[in-house]
Amino acid sequence: MQMKSEWNSFGGRQAVYVHNSTELGSTAEVAVFTPPQADAGRVPVLTYLSGLTCTWENVTTKAGFQAWAAEAGVIVVCPDTSPRGDNVPDASDEYDFGQGAGFYVNATREPWAKNYRMYAYVVEELPGLIANTVNGADMQRQGIFGHSMGGHGALTIALKNPGTYRSVSAFAPIVAPTQVPWGEKALGRYLGDDKSDWMEYDAVALVQSRGWHDEILIDQGEADEFLLEQLRPELFQTACADAGVDLQLRMQPGYDHSYYFISSFMRDHIAWHAAQLTG
Repeated sequence: MQMKSEWNSFGGRQAVYVHNSTELGSTAEVAVFTPPQADAGRVPVLTYLSGLTCTWENVTTKAGFQAWAAEAGVIVVCPDTSPRGDNVPDASDEYDFGQGAGFYVNATREPWAKNYRMYAYVVEELPGLIANTVNGADMQRQGIFGHSMGGHGALTIALKNPGTYRSVSAFAPIVAPTQVPWGEKALGRYLGDDKSDWMEYDAVALVQSRGWHDEILIDQGEADEFLLEQLRPELFQTACADAGVDLQLRMQPGYDHSYYFISSFMRDHIAWHAAQLTG
């Protein structure tokens, strides 16, 4: 990875790197915050996955996580939400599909299969790049979290890789993409018509079949305009209860789907992950 930009922030460093991704078949950018504690030793690594239409820049500039990551002593890695570039297929008139909407799956249907491999990028390629580039990154202590589509990605990735990720949380996640319009559209077009293939990227189905080894934290705004149609956290709550998984679902009165909501509870999530990753 080559450094594109770097700024001092809360005693640490906020950097943006660029690299050629083998999984995505395109150039990719990733933002990484390194806390001051990494100068003295190895620290946990927390990956944040963003939602529809976002890049690494949204969370890096709007969520205020740098202060809390510096306080807790964790690295925060913020990849993009999809492959990018002129040679990458897109649906330019659709905000919820194509570039900016990779849904953290490995696409199998053409023309998406070559580039839309965000699951493999996050789970397999990116950790190696971070380990080889970022001083102080302890890849044996990884957590993952995200927002909306990224919350879906964080939950499904953690549930499928419990040996890699020791903690997982989400802000307003799409927990059952096989049952809501955003997910039905994306999974159908990326993966095809066989809905059994979709279940590998559905947090409700995964927690029912695989369980989870610790608590899961979810914050959800009660005034979220997507709550009833697209997010449906009650489905995940029921699935966790049936599977014996400890879920802390916090319904937050008056909060919507925006980064005002995310930034309001970001400190809680950073501290919650840090406690699990340093304990």
